[in-house]
Amino acid sequence: MIVEDIETQPESRHRWAQRRVTVPLFAVAFAVWWYFVGLPTDPMLAAVWLWLGTIAFRPDQPWHYHLGFARDWVPIVILLVAYDFSRGLADNDVAPHVTEMIHADEWLFGGTLPTVWVQSHLYDANHVHWYDVLASFVYFSHFVVSLTVLAVLWFRNRTLWAAFLRRWFTLTALGLATYFLYPAAPPWWASEHGYIAEHVERMSGRGWEAIGLHGGSKLLAVGQSMSNPVAAMPSLHSAFAMSAVAFFLFKVRKRWIPLLLAYPLLMSATLVYTGEHYVVDAIVGYAYVGIVYLVVWLAERWWAHRTGRQVGEAAESYLRSAAPGEASGSTPASAEAGPAEAAEPAVVQSARTPSDASDSDATRRTAAGS
Repeated sequence: MIVEDIETQPESRHRWAQRRVTVPLFAVAFAVWWYFVGLPTDPMLAAVWLWLGTIAFRPDQPWHYHLGFARDWVPIVILLVAYDFSRGLADNDVAPHVTEMIHADEWLFGGTLPTVWVQSHLYDANHVHWYDVLASFVYFSHFVVSLTVLAVLWFRNRTLWAAFLRRWFTLTALGLATYFLYPAAPPWWASEHGYIAEHVERMSGRGWEAIGLHGGSKLLAVGQSMSNPVAAMPSLHSAFAMSAVAFFLFKVRKRWIPLLLAYPLLMSATLVYTGEHYVVDAIVGYAYVGIVYLVVWLAERWWAHRTGRQVGEAAESYLRSAAPGEASGSTPASAEAGPAEAAEPAVVQSARTPSDASDSDATRRTAAGS
């Protein structure tokens, strides 16, 4: 074991030497793109940047390993492109639901509409505050956080990647189905069409203009003009933020839970402040996450019982306590393996019983004695 560690030290040093060059280059390139063009909200473009990120972080891996990312992510990109296209058609020229969300928020807050109240106290048409900049960053994080989680899990553990992908895919499909069945207007739309007497400003990208990121603001305006304006129920911005947190919520130390929950709550507060969603939209989005996670978990258990395979058990054990080699991804063999091969050792390890381990130890001792 000591000999193996000594032999791998030069390789590890070489990998870190490469990473010190490739990771900063990737960061600079992404920052330049962000400044002049904006965040890559297009699904295909976002996937390309994430792919480049994995290449920059593991430049030592052969090309067939990196091409595996493109292969595994083709279904994800197709889903996102189809989602964007169909979401724009979801209203079907049907009159959207408007007053239900207004009445629900007023009932929740004693007759006060939260978006109107917050904007009347915080919004200044002549001055951009620091929280306007923060709101723009939080709003845009919706386009990258879930995909980044998927990319990191693909890189670290394919079993976890598949588990998160099942939940994210189901949540996306359920939200899209709701947009077709229940087209609903956001606060800014209701204000423009006279359902809300007070003016509601739509200002998701306002903060970026204040710090000179004009490309990002223009990109957002183009994207919003092409999307369905009456797809507010549920708030998938809130749902995706909660989903990214819920996947890890009970697998971390308790002191980290408030910090994790702060992200979806901050996202929902941003959506209400910027006029994009009602509070009830966010609540329904959270409910969708709970329903999806429960249904997918039950489906995984049913499939595991039907096939006799321990689906998802390796993912849970990895989150509880990953072995140093698995967590760092430093083992060349596992790093070069495909999705099924990379996940198999964790599944096999979690499936082993104490008797299996003792029998294996006894076999090794017998072989050593002979």
